[in-house]
Amino acid sequence: MTKNIMIVGVGGQGSLLASKLIGHLLLSEGFDVKVSEVHGMSQRGGSVVTYVRYGEQVYSPIIDKGEADFIVSFEKLEAARYVEYLKEGGRIVVNTQEIDPMPVITGAVSYPKDLISKMENLGITVDAIDCLSLAEEAGSAKAVNLVLMGRLSNYFDIPVERWEKAIEECVPPKFVEMNKKAFLSGRGK
Repeated sequence: MTKNIMIVGVGGQGSLLASKLIGHLLLSEGFDVKVSEVHGMSQRGGSVVTYVRYGEQVYSPIIDKGEADFIVSFEKLEAARYVEYLKEGGRIVVNTQEIDPMPVITGAVSYPKDLISKMENLGITVDAIDCLSLAEEAGSAKAVNLVLMGRLSNYFDIPVERWEKAIEECVPPKFVEMNKKAFLSGRGK
């Protein structure tokens, strides 16, 4: 049975590394894995989506509406934007950070209020965590992606050592220890 993970965020936040890391890990666990290219404005500030699909045999990297087992979101508004892709019983893992999109920056609209509770009121299971604070404590605001991966790892039956090995294999050596620290802080261990 194929499982689907959508990684959504804003360009420049590290969603590419997050999808590479989870794809690498799942391949090493013996799954067939398809990771999509980045869809959206990958320049800093634009909405970005990547898909990770894994299972015994995966034919396409694309996730349709109602198929995502997990939506991993770097920002609350991005989680809300893609909620229709979540399958019934799926889960959203979301950074509580707010990054204003251009219409908010220009003053055309205001940032929506109470997005987490609005998603929960739809019957969605939301695991919200302040990834930015944990990333900064680990040594870099850029490690939000690893904090999110740490949080996501709690929902997989894969030992933490294997996640750490994937970090070692996907992250430049000088950033490995800081990224492991961010990962573990997101995991809550």
